[in-house]
Amino acid sequence: MARQGPTTLEDEESCPPPPPPPPSSHLPKPISEPPLRLDSFPPPASSRSQSSLENTVPFPLPPRIRHGSCAESERFATSQRELTDADSRVVLVGDPDRTDPRLELSGNAIRTAKYSPLTFLPRNLFEQFHRLAYVYFLVIAVLNQLPQLAVFGRGASVLPLAFVLLVTAVKDAYEDWRRHRADRIENNRAASVLDLSTGRFRPKRWKDVRVGEVLKVLADDTIPCDMVLLATGDPTGVAYVQTINLDGESNLKTRYAKQETMSRAPDAHPFVAANFIRCERPNRNIYGFLGNMEVDGKRVSLGPSNIILRGCELKNTAWAIGVVVYAGCDTKVMLNSSGAPSKRSRLETHMNRETLLLSALLIVLCSVVSVCNGFWLGNHRDDLELSQFFRKKDYSDGDEKNYNYYGIGMQVFFTFLMSVIVFQIMIPISLYISMELVRLGQAYFMSGDTNLYDESSNSRFQCRALNINEDLGQIKYVFSDKTGTLTENKMEFQCASIGGIDYSGGNAPPQGNDKVPVLDVDDQCWKPKMLVKTDPKLVDLLRSKGDTEQGKRAHEFFLALACCNTIVPLVVETSDPKQKLIDYQGESPDEQALVYAAASYGFVLIERTSGHIVIDVLGHRQRFDVLGLHEFDSDRKRMSVIIGCPDKTVKLFVKGADSSMLGVIQNGIDLDIICATETNLQTYSSLGLRTLVIGIRDLSRNEFEEWQSAYENASTALIGRGRFLRAVASHVERDLHILGASGIEDKLQKGVPEAIESMRQAGIKVWVLTGDKQETAISIGFSCKLLTSEMTQIVINSKSRESCKKSLQDAVAMSSKLAAPGNVLTGAGSARSPLALIIDGTSLVYVLETELEEELFKVATVCDVVLCCRVAPLQKAGIVALIKNRTDDMTLAIGDGANDVSMIQMADVGIGLSGQEGRQAVMASDFAMGQFRFLVPLLLVHGHWNYQRMAYMILYNFYRNAVFVFVLFWYVLYTAYTLTTAITEWSSVLYTVVYTALPTIIVGVLDKDLSRKTLIKYPQLYMAGQRDERYNLKLFILTVMDTVWQSAAIFFIPYVAYRHSTIDGSSLGDLWTLAVVILVNIHLAMDVYRWNWLTHASIWGCIVATFICVIIIDSIWLLPGYWAIFHIMGTGLFWLCLLGIIVAGMVPRFTAKALTEYFMPGDIQIARELEKFQNVNAATTSEISMSTFSQQP
Repeated sequence: MARQGPTTLEDEESCPPPPPPPPSSHLPKPISEPPLRLDSFPPPASSRSQSSLENTVPFPLPPRIRHGSCAESERFATSQRELTDADSRVVLVGDPDRTDPRLELSGNAIRTAKYSPLTFLPRNLFEQFHRLAYVYFLVIAVLNQLPQLAVFGRGASVLPLAFVLLVTAVKDAYEDWRRHRADRIENNRAASVLDLSTGRFRPKRWKDVRVGEVLKVLADDTIPCDMVLLATGDPTGVAYVQTINLDGESNLKTRYAKQETMSRAPDAHPFVAANFIRCERPNRNIYGFLGNMEVDGKRVSLGPSNIILRGCELKNTAWAIGVVVYAGCDTKVMLNSSGAPSKRSRLETHMNRETLLLSALLIVLCSVVSVCNGFWLGNHRDDLELSQFFRKKDYSDGDEKNYNYYGIGMQVFFTFLMSVIVFQIMIPISLYISMELVRLGQAYFMSGDTNLYDESSNSRFQCRALNINEDLGQIKYVFSDKTGTLTENKMEFQCASIGGIDYSGGNAPPQGNDKVPVLDVDDQCWKPKMLVKTDPKLVDLLRSKGDTEQGKRAHEFFLALACCNTIVPLVVETSDPKQKLIDYQGESPDEQALVYAAASYGFVLIERTSGHIVIDVLGHRQRFDVLGLHEFDSDRKRMSVIIGCPDKTVKLFVKGADSSMLGVIQNGIDLDIICATETNLQTYSSLGLRTLVIGIRDLSRNEFEEWQSAYENASTALIGRGRFLRAVASHVERDLHILGASGIEDKLQKGVPEAIESMRQAGIKVWVLTGDKQETAISIGFSCKLLTSEMTQIVINSKSRESCKKSLQDAVAMSSKLAAPGNVLTGAGSARSPLALIIDGTSLVYVLETELEEELFKVATVCDVVLCCRVAPLQKAGIVALIKNRTDDMTLAIGDGANDVSMIQMADVGIGLSGQEGRQAVMASDFAMGQFRFLVPLLLVHGHWNYQRMAYMILYNFYRNAVFVFVLFWYVLYTAYTLTTAITEWSSVLYTVVYTALPTIIVGVLDKDLSRKTLIKYPQLYMAGQRDERYNLKLFILTVMDTVWQSAAIFFIPYVAYRHSTIDGSSLGDLWTLAVVILVNIHLAMDVYRWNWLTHASIWGCIVATFICVIIIDSIWLLPGYWAIFHIMGTGLFWLCLLGIIVAGMVPRFTAKALTEYFMPGDIQIARELEKFQNVNAATTSEISMSTFSQQP
């Protein structure tokens, strides 16, 4: 048996630097924010001077090679190539006219609407005529306009199709009008633009903003376009932005203005006009930016930390000034927003196949009639002169001329076309109206379902697209975002292991007055916004002020938690003016949880600047200088910070995953502590907690100087900078002393593990696509039970096309080997080893839209679980398309942020969660709800009901109309193929409107084959929809065969009974009309699962209504067949014929239905029997013998 655990397929560190990735619509993983180092910032104040630092550090710092942001610019540069004129854009700061003299660049106006007044009619009609039935009825309407073929009135033949097209067009127009309204609101928002003539900022509409203009954005304002920062309200040039609309994260991100531009007056006209920016052309990469800026003849590099993107919000920064580099459709958020596609349900798509088959059947019937008509004309050519319909000559005017006769050949052709018109209802146009009404009713009940109501957000289920309700019952793949979708994006510190001792007794309430850290600042009380439960023993250990070894470890452990992060403390006002809250903002929820934990234990981070932090340590405020910082990356799987402490020592604090940390712990020291910590880590992991190991190292003067020199050289490298920085970090992060480990609980949404397990049992594969780090995604996977310890993990982290290709080939070989059955489980047979594929966004750059897609598809479809980490919005759509374009399986995407919009729109079904990440996902979705767990009742209950109802309704409508057409066909065969009908025109019109329309709609909305409790209890029942059990070609063929038999019974029983009588055709027509209506309604009644008063009223009421209508029609003396029904209905033979038709027509179907359910029952039938006879609510057994429950499609 293969060893269970992660199998990593990734590059070796020694590989040469890869070439830049090829142009692609799929994006690499995010680029980390710039490190905070003391020598990275200019010394505007004495507190940041070198002499100030020398008072803290016990040795003098080496002379600096570079000052200001010149070194910073090179350090933050992320490209390995130079920008050329061919692939760059030149922006003259403050001069849009010279930047874009020919107005070739995109303006800032956006357009998300699908139609314009000029394109609405042709485009909407083009989309509607994707339904082949509409094309068919258009041809019929055109044919009926010809005088030789005018069977019905010309206007009447056009009205049904025109009505359906009009209703759909009005609905589409209303939806697009809402999009136009949203666009107008967005484009007419006000922005502050620098006026070069006055040097002041003036308001300007967003849509009028141009590339090159300088904008000013105030706190809490939305960024109108992509712009490079020039200055901010913070003296260090820092700006905090919230990127909910880009990556779905609500935490604040830090962006920086260059010190070269910060030192200039932002509204100085000479400064603005004398500088320019050269940057890359617009692209979809929201995590990268490459450019440079000329300032006083010096070239300053620009990176992703210097640009703020459209859709972000400025937070906790008074103002920010920037120059527009990308506007409107060229902005990264718009380039990542794919257009809203027109979605059609799978059943409706499959209806095209049945429509073609019915068209072929129609052609056969018409051909039979026309050919037989030709033979009849040939055999009776001598009698045509006196024929009512084929009189050859017209003598009315004295001149002999042809009259209504064009020869046998043309008569055969005309007969064929007229047959098409008479038999046109073989393809029911009323079906589409019925489907829309049924979907509307289904949406009403879904919206009112209390099981889909979210109390926390006070939001009900929203059905935003009415045309794909039934697709919810056939989903095979669910693509889910992580942050805010699976989780609440809230993490909580649970326990700690310090010095090998487990402190997991966090039961003390955080509100204890003697335990709450309260800071006295300028006669105000400051305290952390959130507190976690603390362990009393650990609190006593920290506050005992003892000098024990364990106390020192605990002190350094929480000091590391407070220092080793990029958290920004923000002071928040409260209703009490003397009380303020400290809110910790950062990019990582893990860091927030750790810093809040440190604050709860008395280590309160209260201030962070460019080069130092201030921490209140157990009531004593202390300043720590940040001398260097290595941020987390997926190669090292740890982060570190070098701190200058008040006691004039320099310490290195490191935290990271246990797999990376335990390898850099100093050998031969504290072995007992290491072993105990590993045991505690195993315990924490088994509880589903996210774990981190904390280490420390004291740096000597020589070690610090060596690190700083190496770091300076690596930071200024033009090629391979990232690899060099990782090497520097790895060199200093060694010989650590272990302090302990932490356990954090990622707060999953309620019911997520249970929902994923139910979907797994239902045969639905759940894939998680997230922009988070790989380790975070894996941890969440274990927490929500998506990943299990029995799974073999295949990890692909590649940084070049060649290595990615090799990794995928190895993965294919490995998955083929592990997926083969080979493990005997408890004597029950063999089962394959479960597999999980984990791949990052960088690897997907080289896979999607290349020849490697097929390799990825082979691996992914074999695996039980797929986790995609560090993926950009369009990559999410690419992953969905990978499955959607290569299989017939239905896909569903669910997310809550704007970064999920492309994925939601690409999937067959898109669901938006109305949570904390804005409403972009909801606005782009087909359905909206409040919690991930609602997927279970939505899919397993409503999806199953909707699918089985709609599938049956479509087949029933085909059957209902085909029976009527075949009755007309049999009659034509006995009336010299003249296409006359015994059934009145009014009955033909009312057949699909009054006689049979309402019951199918009522059943389509209300019928339930199984109860909610049964569907939830046995998720395997959902597989019926995945297997197309209720709508497939076999059922269609059987339905047509049944149709032929029933129509024959309807026609021939009265024909045989009355063939030698004197009854007229109109009376027989009334009998056939009533027989058809009674038979098709009894057919429907036989298949109803749940009866209610509406079902009874609709089915039996329509039969009664048919009798009434026939009587009324035959009572009007102006219409043909006057009093016909009264001539025939008064005889016993009439009622005997009706009884014989019902028995003869329904016995075959009843027999087949009884035999199938008794000898070959399916899962649905078995579950219904269980409900009926065993009372499923009280059943105690969990094992039920069902024919396909154990089968995985």
